Amino acid sequence: MPETTHRPTRPKLYVIKNPRRLPPPHLSTGDRVMLFDGECVLCRRMIQCLIRIDSRQRIRLATVQSPPGQALLRWAGLPVDNFNTIAYIAQGQVSVRSEAFLQALNQLGWPWRALAVMRILPRGLRDRLYDGVARHRYRWFGKLPAGTLPPDDKGGNRYLDHGQDCPKSGSAG
Repeated sequence: MPETTHRPTRPKLYVIKNPRRLPPPHLSTGDRVMLFDGECVLCRRMIQCLIRIDSRQRIRLATVQSPPGQALLRWAGLPVDNFNTIAYIAQGQVSVRSEAFLQALNQLGWPWRALAVMRILPRGLRDRLYDGVARHRYRWFGKLPAGTLPPDDKGGNRYLDHGQDCPKSGSAG
């Protein structure tokens, strides 16, 4: 019988399942949360747009610098001090990079859901484009001072820390 080589399967780096089966901290059943860099001007603009579009408040928010954001990063096994992507957590799964963006768009309904057509692009290409922007985001769009409050959520309770961000200094995003 010929010997077959067994190739170890690599875990997907884009959707991370929590092997501990613990629920994510700060979230109720059915909650979805977008983690973003509270010091990144581009991220702030993206979140301002999300707040405007998501009138049903389907997606909760947290900066990666906030205590709830840090707890969720630890829960997901993601870096807490040098975070170079957005993360989207829903139903115990964590999506990062372009997949996080597309997962969030999927919750927003028409016409935003139509942007999911970007999935026809290979994930590697989408993520290379995403990484290029993420790597240069501070130079191209600017960086806010540590401690800057996140965008106003129009009186809702979208932020896990109620918008009272207590950031650490450092790179995140």
